[in-house]
Amino acid sequence: MSYLIKPDTYTPLLDMKQTELGIKQIKEFFQQNLSSELRLRRVTAPLFVLKGTGLNDDLSGVERPVSFPIKDLGEQQAEVVHSLAKWKRVTLADYCIEPGYGIYTDMNAIRADEELGNLHSLYVDQWDWERVITPEQRTVDFLKGIVTRIYSAMRRTEYMVCEMYPQITPFLAHDVHFIHAQDLLEMYPGKSAKERENLITERYGSVFIIGIGGKLSDGKPHDLRAPDYDDYTTVDPKTGLSGLNGDLLIWNDVLKRAIEISSMGIRVDKAAMLKQLELAGKEERTRLYFHKRLLEGSLPLSIGGGIGQSRLCMLYLKKAHIGEIQASIWPEEMRKQCAEWGMPLI
Repeated sequence: MSYLIKPDTYTPLLDMKQTELGIKQIKEFFQQNLSSELRLRRVTAPLFVLKGTGLNDDLSGVERPVSFPIKDLGEQQAEVVHSLAKWKRVTLADYCIEPGYGIYTDMNAIRADEELGNLHSLYVDQWDWERVITPEQRTVDFLKGIVTRIYSAMRRTEYMVCEMYPQITPFLAHDVHFIHAQDLLEMYPGKSAKERENLITERYGSVFIIGIGGKLSDGKPHDLRAPDYDDYTTVDPKTGLSGLNGDLLIWNDVLKRAIEISSMGIRVDKAAMLKQLELAGKEERTRLYFHKRLLEGSLPLSIGGGIGQSRLCMLYLKKAHIGEIQASIWPEEMRKQCAEWGMPLI
């Protein structure tokens, strides 16, 4: 219950029937625009992968995957995916996707260790996408260009929603404000990472924080990242700061705080992965299937990320709880409290 946020004032702008229609329209419209912006083709994705292949996303390294034995495979263990960060890169190679093109998919996952609240659920749904790049495109400037194109798709979707429901007014900033996590730390010394996120996002509306995972000048990372997909140690020659990845944050005026819509980045090459595995003390992962393929050079250079579907719908439809968008399991006390506050959970 400590993670349940009560808005100052809240009345849903849409009833449950309007909400369900809005969810459908948003998901269909946005994924079409995302596909066009980044030249992505849709692919079918797994709900689970075999344990021990290195294909599952380790997130921050402490979350436990949901697993189960497979009778016909001699009781080998399968893991429900956390995300498809590594699987997508293997798929790019297997489908022989050329530079400048990529894939996207509907990713559905279960994250049993999530701290449940307005923004976090046991059920995760996002658009996972990945695109092949060239060595020359492994730069912060290229990363910014991709973020800008994704944001363009978001703004077009906002226009569609406001046309469909006139009671919803536009809220997205015209442009994304880019800032490195180190510069953000220096801007707000003495503040926690989440406090810094809220302060900068309230100021600019839409913010992309670069450099997630590497240690900053205070000896701490802005946030944790698994060491074997995003590149957070390569130094940008223009700024002298490390990190080719980041988080896209949008100011949620209903909850009065920043919410993360997308985590994305340029993926590790061989050198970056070896360095990050060493820093994390995870060198043993080089023996896994995914890591062997990267080290032997059979995986392309890529950029990719995930975009939260339910969180995006929350923003557009002005909802105060992710449970107003998706069906999941919630503590009974939370359901009662949400009902009292006018936040009916599906």
